[in-house]
Amino acid sequence: MDLKQLEHFVAAAEEQHFTRAARKMNIVQSGLSASIRALEQEMGAPLFVRTTRRVELTVAGQVLYERALQIIAGVRDARRAVAAISGLERGSLSIGTCASLNAFFDLPLLLGEFHKLHPDVEIRLCHSTAAKLMDKVKDGSIDLAFLPLYEKSREIVSMPIASDRLVVAHPLGHPLEGRESVSLHSLAGETFVDFQLDQGTRRIVDRAFAAINVSRKTALEVGDVQVLLDLVARGFGIALVPYTFVMARAALSTTPKIGITALRKPAIKWELVAAFSGRAGAAQSRNPAVAAFTGVLDRVRSEKILF
Repeated sequence: MDLKQLEHFVAAAEEQHFTRAARKMNIVQSGLSASIRALEQEMGAPLFVRTTRRVELTVAGQVLYERALQIIAGVRDARRAVAAISGLERGSLSIGTCASLNAFFDLPLLLGEFHKLHPDVEIRLCHSTAAKLMDKVKDGSIDLAFLPLYEKSREIVSMPIASDRLVVAHPLGHPLEGRESVSLHSLAGETFVDFQLDQGTRRIVDRAFAAINVSRKTALEVGDVQVLLDLVARGFGIALVPYTFVMARAALSTTPKIGITALRKPAIKWELVAAFSGRAGAAQSRNPAVAAFTGVLDRVRSEKILF
């Protein structure tokens, strides 16, 4: 049994005439008759009582007619639902984000721009660390995530949002104060205040030290950049953080002051990305809202609205 057979059957039942039913379905009468005969064979019962003038449903035909109407209506509803999602008349979009990214771009503004275009798409937000968000993107728990890119993976496609360089934040009066730049090797004996292990910036820093085979001492681990920089200001250690974070904090006159020293080349690159699962095209085809969202993101980036 297929959908066309049911549609032919319903047309014949409603028209009570094979010729009119065939005309309604835009096929030849012999084709409609053959379709209905095949359906009767599959059902194992006659569906019509045929006369020279008209056809009428048998008891079995009446039962099938009621069910066929439900099936056809269900298929139409399913088609409308898929079309609505493809046209973004409905659907959902799940987004993950890390802490303190507001220093680089305005996520509420971006979400607002998307919502204006697609008000019926449900937006879900979750907040976590970069490592946990990366896992959620890979397993499909979320559609995309904004995070510092700490590793490259075939399972992840990334869209650049902003880039920065890591600098050394230190307390005022520290021996680094007044120095224009330092090498990463020279920081081996310092005590660090750092992010927690599953945060993106921490993994970037750990890999940079591992690459030069240098170990370091970490006194405190925190999850928030403002707490981290406050601890640096209070003399608990130094930290490697994106320059933009330090400058955003410096704009707050009520916070304790800290010093900044640049890293000598090669600098440690810090990049904020939108991360998607798998190949970009495959990820976006699974959820049309992802493609629409990245389109909005591209536009606001080109218009320099967010940054």
